[in-house]
Amino acid sequence: MRWLYPAIACAVLSDAGLAQTLRWASQGDLLTLDPHSQNELLTNAINSQVHETLVQRGKKLEIEPGLASAWQQIGPLHWRFQLRPNVRFHDGSVLSADDVTYSILRAKDPASGIRVYANALGEPRKVDDLTVDFLLPEFNPIFLQHLSLVHIMNKAWSAKHNALRPQDFKNREEKHTALNANGTGPFSVALRQTDVKTVFRRHAGWWGTFEGNVQEVVYTPIKSDATRSAALVAGELDFVLDPPPQDVDRLRSSPGLKVVDGMENRIIFIGMDQARDELLYSSVKAKNPFKDVRVRRALAQAVDIETLRSKLMRGQAVPTGALASTPLSVFNDPELEKRLPYDPVRAKSLMAEAGYGDGFGVTLDCPNNRYVNDEKICVALAAMWAQIGVNVTVNAQPRAIYFPKVEKLDISMYLLGWGGSITDAETTLTPLMRSRGEGGVGQFNFGNFKNPRLDQLAAQSSKETDPIRREELIKAAMREHNEQVHHIPLHRQVIPWAMRSNVDVVHRPDNWLEWRWVKVGN
Repeated sequence: MRWLYPAIACAVLSDAGLAQTLRWASQGDLLTLDPHSQNELLTNAINSQVHETLVQRGKKLEIEPGLASAWQQIGPLHWRFQLRPNVRFHDGSVLSADDVTYSILRAKDPASGIRVYANALGEPRKVDDLTVDFLLPEFNPIFLQHLSLVHIMNKAWSAKHNALRPQDFKNREEKHTALNANGTGPFSVALRQTDVKTVFRRHAGWWGTFEGNVQEVVYTPIKSDATRSAALVAGELDFVLDPPPQDVDRLRSSPGLKVVDGMENRIIFIGMDQARDELLYSSVKAKNPFKDVRVRRALAQAVDIETLRSKLMRGQAVPTGALASTPLSVFNDPELEKRLPYDPVRAKSLMAEAGYGDGFGVTLDCPNNRYVNDEKICVALAAMWAQIGVNVTVNAQPRAIYFPKVEKLDISMYLLGWGGSITDAETTLTPLMRSRGEGGVGQFNFGNFKNPRLDQLAAQSSKETDPIRREELIKAAMREHNEQVHHIPLHRQVIPWAMRSNVDVVHRPDNWLEWRWVKVGN
């Protein structure tokens, strides 16, 4: 047998500059330190500095060895992974195959936010202390990409702290893993103060190589746009992940600062409850206007996307009609990217045809500290939809309140973002577009719509072995989604990162700050 990757050399500390503290901020806090509880980008990105995966992402999102030094695909439904020897968790215990099999099964738990990805990995099976097999029930065309999303935890530590199952975040469960962690990663948790600050320290026993010089990381959530920018200008912060669009030009020209530009793999969109016979939060009684595709289409055609792009987002957005985090997900197909045209006259006509010529009222739930201008986008949409008689009440709330609410389907209309490191359509089709079912399928279909044709096409594409046939299935599924307007896509975010001029970072398209690569000068 020939392994696909050689083992990487063990850790040596970089001598690139003096050891430094990285002080950085974003508008909201991570949701939990439990790496399986939530599937939210900032939470995942920070937890990945503490917990690791068998395979990981490089600077250009390429798959690289992680806790596994090598692997091979023995057959279409059989993978084998060789673990690195002598990898230690932060408490000193040694990583073994038992920890890997336990973690994969833990991530499949109903309380897990990533169970749809863990279930796609099949059955993990220990071969020996440093070898793990995965036996799949059906072909998975993006197996390694799914594997890059499931973090490995220490089984004994989890048992000791009554955390063998993930934290049930949506039901506000209190668990040791919400505030504490024991990973194998390059950084360990030194202090956790929810919504105040979290401090991390470099793990001297890490197996890998530090390219940067950061010894300590202090993360501070700062909701106020003005305060985040002011703290950077004043030198109280070294890095801001999400500078407000209105401040970017000023920050770019400020002495001692710089801005690194990049487009994020993330689509911002509107979802609607298409299941209930009566909406929870609407003036319409005994029926649900969102069940009518004409209403959904009217809302889409009432969105002045150019005004959102140029005025509100200051050009830091790429409008699209595809519910896909990147054009790669739809094979750069211009027809799938095409938006329904902005046409308020046609939108009013559609509303009248559907029996809502006089309009109706509805509540739009929206986070106010998760995406770029999230609350402002909702307010702007409310004004646009008022022009066709839909009177929207914007219910904006912090992410820690918002996400449990949408996960319980306690919504009538909502704004959400979707994206990350995987550019394949599978991680949009299965969790976001399919009917809600077992194993995390449709877990993020918060509108709870059911479309049998879309389900069939998406399910077939998930296991199709022929790349050409698979592309046809994905495109057909996306077309069906667009025709039925199950969501209203808005734009893909453009994310400039702002920092002190003595800070060097790698800006990945998944908006992921990897601390082991950061250099902070004097």
